[in-house]
Amino acid sequence: MMTSTLPALERPWATAVRSNSEFLLQIQRAMPGPCHLIHPSTFAHNYRAFQQELSRRQVQGKVYYGKKANKASAWLREIALLEGAVDVASVPEFVHALANGIRGDMIGVTGAAKSDELIWLAAQHGATLAIDALDELERAITLTRKTAALRILLRVQPENSISRFGFNSEDLKAALHRCHQVRKQIVMEGFSFHLDGYAVEPRAQFAFRLLEQVKQAREAGFPCSSLSIGGGFACRYVSEEDWARFNAELHPGQFHAEKKFERFYPYFQGPTGASMLGAILDSTQGAGSLAEALRQADVALYLEPGRALLDGAGLSLFPVQGYKRIAEYGMVTVAGLSMSLSEQWKNSEFLPDPVLVQMGDSRPQVPVMAAIGGASCMEYDVLTWRKIRFPTQPRYGDLIAYPNTAGYQMDKNESEFHQLALPPKLVITEENGKLIWRRDQ
Repeated sequence: MMTSTLPALERPWATAVRSNSEFLLQIQRAMPGPCHLIHPSTFAHNYRAFQQELSRRQVQGKVYYGKKANKASAWLREIALLEGAVDVASVPEFVHALANGIRGDMIGVTGAAKSDELIWLAAQHGATLAIDALDELERAITLTRKTAALRILLRVQPENSISRFGFNSEDLKAALHRCHQVRKQIVMEGFSFHLDGYAVEPRAQFAFRLLEQVKQAREAGFPCSSLSIGGGFACRYVSEEDWARFNAELHPGQFHAEKKFERFYPYFQGPTGASMLGAILDSTQGAGSLAEALRQADVALYLEPGRALLDGAGLSLFPVQGYKRIAEYGMVTVAGLSMSLSEQWKNSEFLPDPVLVQMGDSRPQVPVMAAIGGASCMEYDVLTWRKIRFPTQPRYGDLIAYPNTAGYQMDKNESEFHQLALPPKLVITEENGKLIWRRDQ
């Protein structure tokens, strides 16, 4: 059975790298296993686009990079240069941000049930911490008796939700009462929320609702000045036409061992990235837009994009180790493991087409269909279950290039199984018209 193709929408730097066999050979000689290529300039472009959406509408705010989406240091250096902010959820992430030039007051701390050490660090460095529960608030009060006052946001549970994150309405009242009692230690600066999915309207409407909560908090004497709408900014990996055709023709026979999946990331959607932020700000309630309401209330908008800032900024390379015919299709085995494409962690598949980069001498171009497996002894170690149409049979020494992997794919689920080294991240830059690479530190 033929399968639908899903060619990736790639940035020019990525196609330039894939088409430069001399450059790739140079990398492979120095780094003979799998590796991840990252492009800070693309990240910086995406980051500036978010900042510009706020500026165009004269909305005060901060763009917090959701650090969990990728561990590389290079992104943090770009943020420091752009005077941006970072969202962290652990002590190592906090320390990593500081070590790469992010000031404490430009760090936001989120996540569930934070450790005492993380709360203490936030207070010491002037970070803003999103409080998630009453017991966490009590620990923060205890810890700040000997520190500077702690700046907090109270995270609100989405309406009609059983999310384990955020305050329900009853606990939120109790938290506000407690914050009022300890207002010299705890500075309640605003509210935050995070919604699943990638829809514009629910985010805008929840933000409108919490703006009313901000006004009430001010009337109660709180210096409430900010509102965080979290992350979940959409990305577009493939064209609308290809995505529609893929879904229309979807069938288990398109996958190795007729593997079935419950869900896939929506690889085509819109609006995306900074345009989605613009759509949220332009959403209306009553007579005005959210941007107008924020300006009138003098409230700063915080947001925490991760994947959307990394869109187009990564490329993963896996050396081919072998090819074998299974039935009417083949299996390519690559150096490395499927855990380096983390969509597998969610029992799903990273769907944009991997690309065969042919290295060495030319050969006859006779197309083959093949899935792609990892180098372990586990049947389920498969990077791509879908049967991909390659222009020729992959051979030892070739490379399989996975496009647009910087957002959540590279290191979310990485493993040193079989004592295989984790794929290094290589920073790609252009200098005097030439591609340059270095290892991310």
